[in-house]
Amino acid sequence: MQAFVDELVSQSTKIWMTVNGKKTKEMLIGSVVQNPQVPRSFTQRYDLDQVSTFKLFGVHISNDLKCTNHVDAVSAKIACSIPTILSETTKTCRSDLLSLSYCTVIRPIAPEYASPVWHSCLIMAQSDVLESLQKRAMNIIFPGDNYTGALTIASQSS
Repeated sequence: MQAFVDELVSQSTKIWMTVNGKKTKEMLIGSVVQNPQVPRSFTQRYDLDQVSTFKLFGVHISNDLKCTNHVDAVSAKIACSIPTILSETTKTCRSDLLSLSYCTVIRPIAPEYASPVWHSCLIMAQSDVLESLQKRAMNIIFPGDNYTGALTIASQSS
């Protein structure tokens, strides 16, 4: 691992960039995680922090390569966004505007953002959590429609 870090620093220096050792993390994946004798990597000034999870481009990645941390973080963010964005504006906005708000603000957070990276590792319970949040939003936007009909109308307005 140290050889890769040294090469990263070398290549960065060649293009007049520096590697920020405070922001650079090291994550061990696989059977190496269990080996306490794996030496920590370092840059010229800093030892790199070994982490078991981190957020990269909006996706929470963990050393077990499961998406539990990501789904938990996204679910919490959506659960907070639904009442803030939708419930408080339901009385003053038409359903097409609420649907647009949902498609613009909430939907990109969860089911769609970077889904090729993490969607395939979802277990059924995690998929159900995300689906229930979407059902909750559709019920607020289209209170008289069934879920399937609400999704159809929402997809047409986005």
